[in-house]
Amino acid sequence: MRRELGIARCGLACCLCAEHKECSGCDSEGCPDSGWCENRKCSIEMELSHCYACEQDCKKGLLGKMKPYGFTLFAKRYGVDKLLDCLEENEKRGVVYHRDGITGDYDGFDDVEKLIEFIKAGE
Repeated sequence: MRRELGIARCGLACCLCAEHKECSGCDSEGCPDSGWCENRKCSIEMELSHCYACEQDCKKGLLGKMKPYGFTLFAKRYGVDKLLDCLEENEKRGVVYHRDGITGDYDGFDDVEKLIEFIKAGE
């Protein structure tokens, strides 16, 4: 886990991403997705650090997908430090963020509350 990379503006876990080893996170100049990321553009326009800092229950861009939406909702409820703590503990337990390409153990949920419980418990 590269905790210093934190959570992307959309809620994805930059700290656990294995897709782009050279990426320095969502707010870096090297972010490979910065040109098209709707959530990045929106949060910058709204002068917010992340989507979890927004009061709206939004599902635009990547928030239309369960994993980033669930991570964002978790951070809204419990704080980003708690999210990072849970993700780090889950990684130690063997929970994998990217198991097959960009799909891992946090994917496949169809209920956001079940995903949030999985983040908390790691099982």
